[in-house]
Amino acid sequence: MRLRKFNNGGLRAFGDFLDQFGNGTTGNDLGGELLQRAGYVEVVQPEIRLRPRVFSTRYELAEYLNQQLLPLEADIDRDRGLWAWLALYLFEQLCPADSRGVRRLGERARWVPAVGNFRRYYRHLVAGPFGVFRAHRDDPERARVLLCTPLHRPGEVVEQLTSRQEFVRSEAIVGAANRLYLDPESGGIKRGAAGRGPASARRLADVLNQLDVTWDLYEMSPDAILSMLPSEFDRFRDE
Repeated sequence: MRLRKFNNGGLRAFGDFLDQFGNGTTGNDLGGELLQRAGYVEVVQPEIRLRPRVFSTRYELAEYLNQQLLPLEADIDRDRGLWAWLALYLFEQLCPADSRGVRRLGERARWVPAVGNFRRYYRHLVAGPFGVFRAHRDDPERARVLLCTPLHRPGEVVEQLTSRQEFVRSEAIVGAANRLYLDPESGGIKRGAAGRGPASARRLADVLNQLDVTWDLYEMSPDAILSMLPSEFDRFRDE
């Protein structure tokens, strides 16, 4: 399918679809007709064709889009119509049915990017992983901890470490988090990284906010940041 984006009318129609679809619905209308509806979408130029593909992780999706969207202008992160259209295009994967056939949308920011609200922008299920990948495209493995989860379940580590623009774009901070929380054997998140307990991603964000008051964290190395963390992080640091 040719890549398109919603115009203002298309964004309103997509919003109506999300409102009607609701949470916890078992409806079969996944909004596919909107993807090509005349008067609601425009074809992106230069022309880009998307091929059906199943993505097992946010990393796979971001890597694919990074290649596919190369012909576009660099500043596409604020294009609400593009990311909303892509979210609908991938709706089946972003909002899979559970064992009872129920689909749950979650908050609107997952579907239409909250441009201008950084704390919520990275919650978008397509623009979020793409933005992380692009910020670390010189070495995307550095950011795998933020991209290793399924498309529809970003997880607590992502929520905590993408809440500040400085954090998500910092090679040192993301690199340190990657070494703390990414399980090299499973490729997933280590047990205990989520939640509110000691050494969790939530605690890491709190500690980094405190350190940021007196230290220039963004000029440090991942090793330097890891060495400054309190002893509670030894359980992950020693691994």
